[in-house]
Amino acid sequence: MAIKRKAEGINASSSADIAFLLLIFWLTTTTMNSDKGLQRRLPPMPDENQQQEDVKVNRRNIIQVKINSNDRIIAGGQIMEISEIKDKIVEFVTNPMNLETLPEKEMKEIEGFGQYAVSKGVVSLQNDRGTSYNAYLQVQNELVKAFNEIRDDFAVKNYGKKYNALDEDKQKIIREAIPQSISEAEPKDIGKRR
Repeated sequence: MAIKRKAEGINASSSADIAFLLLIFWLTTTTMNSDKGLQRRLPPMPDENQQQEDVKVNRRNIIQVKINSNDRIIAGGQIMEISEIKDKIVEFVTNPMNLETLPEKEMKEIEGFGQYAVSKGVVSLQNDRGTSYNAYLQVQNELVKAFNEIRDDFAVKNYGKKYNALDEDKQKIIREAIPQSISEAEPKDIGKRR
């Protein structure tokens, strides 16, 4: 007669510990996608004791880009499509013909480069409260593309490589020579949706 043995059960007392260790391992080794916002450098906070000064900017140094509630874009007083904004801003900031209607340039000493005529041009962006988020972001992207194109041109002419391929010191020189001057005004109720 055969002897029946009772099968032994699996010891599950450490299963919870193993699951916990796997969870900790997973949390420490994976990366979470982080939201990226628009890159803008804000001016430093003014000193409390500092007196407020009115800064006068020559009108020729400002181009206004407005987006109304119907997502129509007006840049420099002209109605434009989104695809036309980049070229308009490149022409405005670089002022290749030194026109009196486009921004003036100021000679600045840039450390590690020397004298360079830096544009005083400022892009003033204003949107309506009814502007769609999509239109706002598309215009923002076109403005950034314009400055990136100008920086790439400068980098290729002076260093033989595009801006992103350069080391940090050369990128700093380019940022000083081609500052990304974008000013955002508070949204207004320019036009109501129909």
